[in-house]
Amino acid sequence: MAFGVEQAKRWISIANDHIQQQKQYLTELDQAIGDGDHGLNMARGFQEVVEKIASANYEDLGSLFKDVSMTLIAKVGGASGPLYGTAFLKMSMALAGKKEADDKELIAALEAALDGIKARGKANVGEKTMVDVWEPVMEFLREKGSLQAKEAALLAKEKMEHTKELEAKKGRAAYLGKRSIGHIDPGSASSYLLFAALAEELEG
Repeated sequence: MAFGVEQAKRWISIANDHIQQQKQYLTELDQAIGDGDHGLNMARGFQEVVEKIASANYEDLGSLFKDVSMTLIAKVGGASGPLYGTAFLKMSMALAGKKEADDKELIAALEAALDGIKARGKANVGEKTMVDVWEPVMEFLREKGSLQAKEAALLAKEKMEHTKELEAKKGRAAYLGKRSIGHIDPGSASSYLLFAALAEELEG
């Protein structure tokens, strides 16, 4: 598999389509246990990203993902901007100077993104955050050693659903304690959309 700048642009564009379509759903998830602005913030941020990268020419994946990162940090409010911004910044560093990435390089870049999310959010598996999707998906991809994107997206969906059973330990949702149980974490939902978009781009 060769993953180049055009594939990366389409991934982000598809992710934006999903986020725009699910904006209200993401907002409802966040209204239940958070600030209620996740859908709006993500929709605004990804729309800005798509507009920025659509007409720009990039020599390599690193410079493209750096633009994605900087735009998300600047335009997405709340905790999500820094978290997703850091994820794409780490990807940009992992893929700096590369016109194309093979499976292993892209998995390594996604792994770097997860490390960035964990460092920024100081969250671990089981705390009802986006890490509950990212960590098992990356474990799966690491074990497979190839980018089985559809299976990864299915796993991401399953893990997103699983956050419903968890008690929040991070962010505003943590104030609800056990009352956070029964609700899907909005960050895990938007993370699932990102992996679903990657699967759509890579495997159709």
